Amino acid sequence: MVGTARLAATALIDIVYPPSCLVCQAATAEPRALCAECWGRLRLIERPYCERLGTPFSVDAGAALLSPAAIANPPVYERARAVARYDETARLLAHRLKYGDRLDLASTLAGWMTRAGAELLVDADLIVPVPMHRSRIWKRRFNQAALLADGIARRSGRRADAFVLTRKRPTRPQVGLSRAERRANLSGAFEVAEEAKVRLAGLRVLLVDDVLTTGSTANAAARALLRGGASAVDVVVFATVVHDGVVHDGVVHDAFATT
Repeated sequence: MVGTARLAATALIDIVYPPSCLVCQAATAEPRALCAECWGRLRLIERPYCERLGTPFSVDAGAALLSPAAIANPPVYERARAVARYDETARLLAHRLKYGDRLDLASTLAGWMTRAGAELLVDADLIVPVPMHRSRIWKRRFNQAALLADGIARRSGRRADAFVLTRKRPTRPQVGLSRAERRANLSGAFEVAEEAKVRLAGLRVLLVDDVLTTGSTANAAARALLRGGASAVDVVVFATVVHDGVVHDGVVHDAFATT
């Protein structure tokens, strides 16, 4: 009876508020989904990709690969995975969640991230969101990374802890900063409090954020987690910036090397 009542309620809601695309508001068969056209524009990341950074390659060499970026400038975290490239469609979804108060998007993005990070979740002991400083939370009222981490935890059965890692001080936006400026901006920004170290000791952490751009934030957060006692840190995000065939931080991202 309860199941029948829920189905009836869902059907009534769909009549009053028909399901629509999260991007263009066109009609969809299911709620919180994309229409076929918008789904086709979302550039999903699948193998072959850099096993360290999760950035895609244009050529499949049939082996585990590392990009020149991962070799020349290895990240603090061990592996990163993303659902899609940070292009127009992915940017729109991320911005609507982050700045448009579309908290309903968190559930959909978390579902996609759970699939994209499946191999990382197998090894994960604890899921930790990238924290925001309390002054920014007061303004925005929520941390999108924490919403995503909670959704991934519920789907995967892994434990999430939004308080093991904290941001000690507010930081400037990273956009437009050089590599040295980004590092200085985030230096000492994150910490694991003494009372939280017992909850972290020896655990492999899956760090969650919405977008991975230069990797500076993920590196700073991962470094703090390792200093706090974590055994290793992986990263999963909704979207990652990919530079096709252009030099970024001194390397070309569409080249590759076998591990």
